[in-house]
Amino acid sequence: MASIEFLFNGAPQQCHASPDTSILTLLREHLGATGTKEGCASGDCGACTVAIGATGSTPKYQSVNACITPAHQLQGKSLVTVEGLAVDGQLHPAQTAMIECHGSQCGFCTPGIVMSLFTLYESLAADTPPLTNQQLEATLGGNLCRCTGYRPIRDAALHMQHHGHTLPNLYHFCSSSYCTESSAQPQVEAESFFKQPTSLADLTKARARFPNARLVAGGTDLWLETTQRLMPLNQLIDVSRVEELLTIEAAELNNQAGWWVGAGVTYTQLEPLLKANFPAFAHLLNRLGSQQIRNRGTLGGNIANASPIGDTPPALLVLDAWVEIANANATRHLSLDNFFVDYKKTALDVDEVLSRIFIPRLPSSHKLHIWKLSKRREDDISVILGAFSYRVEDGRLRDVRMAFGGMAAIPKRALAAEKALENQLITPESFHLAQAALRTDFSPMDDVRGSKSYRQQAAANLIERLYLTLSTPNQEVMLHAYAH
Repeated sequence: MASIEFLFNGAPQQCHASPDTSILTLLREHLGATGTKEGCASGDCGACTVAIGATGSTPKYQSVNACITPAHQLQGKSLVTVEGLAVDGQLHPAQTAMIECHGSQCGFCTPGIVMSLFTLYESLAADTPPLTNQQLEATLGGNLCRCTGYRPIRDAALHMQHHGHTLPNLYHFCSSSYCTESSAQPQVEAESFFKQPTSLADLTKARARFPNARLVAGGTDLWLETTQRLMPLNQLIDVSRVEELLTIEAAELNNQAGWWVGAGVTYTQLEPLLKANFPAFAHLLNRLGSQQIRNRGTLGGNIANASPIGDTPPALLVLDAWVEIANANATRHLSLDNFFVDYKKTALDVDEVLSRIFIPRLPSSHKLHIWKLSKRREDDISVILGAFSYRVEDGRLRDVRMAFGGMAAIPKRALAAEKALENQLITPESFHLAQAALRTDFSPMDDVRGSKSYRQQAAANLIERLYLTLSTPNQEVMLHAYAH
């Protein structure tokens, strides 16, 4: 078993663990720190929330689900759990506020809630205005509680700003080699290993040498194989520290201006770019997952996972996104339209990795809508997701692109429906033709989340929603909730 060296509640810690050990298992079974609870073991309930930060003078802590985060990704990091918040008998403001506002009942979910509030508190400046509903929903949307009804927890979140607090220096400074970011790499064993390359060259070499190893970034989907299906993950290549996969840069491809986004960029890191240039796409992130998931999940992972109900591919398809694919010898560019081959299958060869995604700039004349249907408003998997891009010229639709997730074995564009609307007036008749054409584009899957007939009707209804949006531009078609 390989060694992991990190700061644990401010103290240097060294552990040995198998590659598929989660942070939750490391805490409870290796370190005996049982304050962090296991609820769903799938990243949904938030009971196991902990905080991870880079070591240094002013670390920024992010909330993560310990149950689906690989323990080996703690290497050189600082881990804070609920046991480490009170220092010399002084509770952290998040703890004090939860007590004063009676935010805990049975207490099982309380440690995770406190840790989410801890990361929120530590991100606030001294002159930060009162928290908004949007901030509270973003912070607490991934923490479920069966007892309280959430009002006292929200009260605690607002009340903690009244308490001053400074984390002790032991959380901020490295005093031993345990905090060194690039300490010795775990040794590769014959049957079991966890490799952490830091460059694309090293990643592609590892991929070529170990074609059957699993790649892990955020682990938000992969780790369910061990927590839910009890399958071992013995050979893992961690891409979360590959420098080339962590950048966002303005560029041009195929005479189109846009941005190259590294495959390892998380949703949280991507959000500022989307807010500035694709507000509808940024809005989707509110429903993609909890704050804990957005802190971990990556754009490249969502694409390479090739799930037919992944949230980002339909949006990227209507934006005409491209991907960069790399192996040890070369890189190549491929339209996202051609990346998805079949259910959970992509155009990647066994020795290749997805390195970057090119997102073209959306012209100012174009509009973008992304609508997700799911059983829960937040933190739920899509049943149907539709993305629509177009412009209107002389009352007619031009450059129409629409794509759906949840309608086929792969996320894909509705080419026949696009053709039916191209160069057409915005009339009920033209949209009825597009709805009819949609039936030739897809033969939807039928599963526990939605029947074939439901999916066909729901997708057609999203086209109807597009018509209503275009025909009544000054009126909301549906109630606009924060995460709607």
